[in-house]
Parts: sequence; structure tokens; C-alpha cells
Amino acid sequence: MAFNLLETVSGLFNNDVVSKAASSLGESEGGIAKAMSGIVPSVLAGLLNKSGSGGTAASSIFSMAQDAASSGALGNLAGMLGGGSNTGGMAGLQNMATGIFGDKLGNVGNLISKFAGIKPSSASSLISLAAPAALGAIGKYASANNLNAGGLVSMLVSQKDNILKALPSGLGLASALGIGSLGEIGNKVSGAISGVTGNAKKSMKWLLPLIIAVVGIGLLIYFMKGCNNEVKDKDTTTTVAPIVTDTPSVTVASFKVTLPDGSELDALKGGIEDKLVAFLNDGNAKVGKDVWFDFDNLNFETGSANITAESQAQVNNIAAILKVFPRTKIKIGGYTDKTGDPSVNKKLSQSRADAVVAALTAAGANPSQVEGAEGYGSEFAKAASDASEEERKKDRKISVSVREK
Repeated sequence: MAFNLLETVSGLFNNDVVSKAASSLGESEGGIAKAMSGIVPSVLAGLLNKSGSGGTAASSIFSMAQDAASSGALGNLAGMLGGGSNTGGMAGLQNMATGIFGDKLGNVGNLISKFAGIKPSSASSLISLAAPAALGAIGKYASANNLNAGGLVSMLVSQKDNILKALPSGLGLASALGIGSLGEIGNKVSGAISGVTGNAKKSMKWLLPLIIAVVGIGLLIYFMKGCNNEVKDKDTTTTVAPIVTDTPSVTVASFKVTLPDGSELDALKGGIEDKLVAFLNDGNAKVGKDVWFDFDNLNFETGSANITAESQAQVNNIAAILKVFPRTKIKIGGYTDKTGDPSVNKKLSQSRADAVVAALTAAGANPSQVEGAEGYGSEFAKAASDASEEERKKDRKISVSVREK
């Protein structure tokens, strides 16, 4: 039987899940069921719309799908709504709705609220539940069929007619997403696939000449060497200029931060290590709740509190600094931008701050030196929710506050 993404995701929200959602959110089961009939195709249409936006969109969807599939979310949908122990660590998954809709998430939530006659907060919670469910189903299918990011988008394209037809009449999703019509979604995602195919063809156009050029250079070098040998055999002063092929080396700027014990850390000049050590060495510098140092090489997997492997070096550096300044005590703060549900953002920022504390301890930092962690969500974000990605990313950070030195 052919794979039907819409049916697969809709089937996850069975009567048991609907009943538990109604009880948890204080809504009628009929209202929840109606909401889900609009939410599931809306989330899938949102994925289609995002996949058609070009750039790194396909890779972003693929990454989120992998995270959701491996998280166990598909087997704990009811638990994600309930609060308490079952929802621990789920905040990152619930934030995947922001990854799909971006700053249009609130618009979609309002549509569902009016369509199903439920509270806006309930609509937001259900969308935050459906997003990882849909991505988990997609990730599971991609894994079973060995799909890469391009193959995943191709699969979404094959499902677009079913998805768009399932959207309730009069819902108004196109307006909420800021596009003229639902037909534009289909055109965008089809265009993205054409772009991938076109890029592949362009790659082949320059690949063959490159191979020919490399072979030609190799033959030229070979014959030139032969000429050199012949000249030497005749004992003449004639010389043949050698062909030199230069491969430019990539030099990564390195900066050493020297600690009081004489050890050195590899870091960026002006980075968190540089600034933090200078502050701790400055006898006149005063600690305060308004003094924070931002991590500049600390990242998380999309929509989660999992610190990437590449970020471990900076975690280790901060742990090393704490070891040589044993009287120092710090607090970790987590921040997000203004897109998405503020309550979900706050949970995600708290989870990420907690993850950094755990990582510092695992790296050898004395637990007594880390006074705690607090997730502030978008409370201190400066960029508006509809600002550019470049502006908003400055608000997504983890910071260190020195409370005693």
C-alpha cells in the first residue's frame, strides 16, 4: 500500500489521545477532534511551505524529523500534554512548531481557535503537539527508506495534493502564512525540487571539464618530466621550468587565553573565555546581576536541549576557568527570540540552561560553583518577532553571570 502521510499523522491522534487532550486542556472532545482536523493538514502544509523556501530549509526539516523520530515522541503524545514527569525534556520537541511556522505560528493558532471554538492557548498547545508528531512520522519513514534531505522533500511533494485538499474550506491558512493562495505552496515546493535537479545538472556541466583539465595537467607534467630527463642525459645547460601547482592552505586564526596556573586555552580573541578571564583577573571589576558573558560557540540540535559535539570545546574551556578560579560562582541564563509561544520558549530556554550546567559539571567543574540556571525565554529579547533572522539570532543565546569571585 502506498504511503499516505496525512493518514499516518491523523491516525496518531486516536480517541484516547483526543480524550486525554480534552481533559488536560479543559475542552470538549468534539472541539479537540475538530481542531485536529484542521491542525494536522495545516502543520503538513506548513512543512510544504517551508521546504519550498530554498536555502537550508530541506536540511532543517530533515534534522527536525530525525530528532523527533529518535525522541520517542510518537509513543508519548498524550504524555506531552499532561505536565509532570511525562513531559520532562519535551519542551524542545514542542518548540518544533516554531521551526515550521516561524513568526506566523500565532496567526495559525488564532485560526484554529476560531475554527474549532477552543481557547487560543489550547490551539497553541495542540499545534505544538502535532508538529513533533508529524515530523516524527516523516523522520521514521525517511529512516526506513534511507532518504536524505532531498529525498524527504521529494516525498513531501508527492503528498502535497492530499495535504492541501484536506485543509478545511474557509480556514484561511494561506492568509495566515502570508501567501496569496494555497496553490502558491505547491508551486514553491515544486520549484524547490526543480532547483535541486537543475543544480545537479549544472554540477555535471562543470565536473566533466574539470576532470579533463586535471588529466591534461597530469599528462603535461608527465611529459615535462620526460623532457627534463632527456636534457640531463645530453649534459646540456638547457632547463625546463617546472609546473608548480599551489594548493592554498586554510589558516584558522588562533588565540590563547592564559590562566593563572600558566595553562592556556584555545579560544577566540574577544570571546567568552577571553572576556571572562579578564574580568576575573581584574580586581576592580564588580560582580552584579546585570553583568553577563555570552557563549559564542555553543549550539544545540534543532528544537532541542541537546548540545552539539562541536560545542563541547567551549564547555570544557569554561569548566577549566572555574577550576583555576575556585572562589568564583556563576549562574547560567538561557534566552530565546520572540517567535513562537512564550511559555514554550521559556521551557526550552530553561532546558537548555540546565543542559549547560550538567555539561559543565560533567566536564569537571565543581557543582558548588554553579549556583543555578534560569530560562528567561523571550523576556529580554530585543528584536521583534518579524525581524530578520540575522537580528533574531542575537536573542537566542546562553550566558554566564559571575555572582562571586
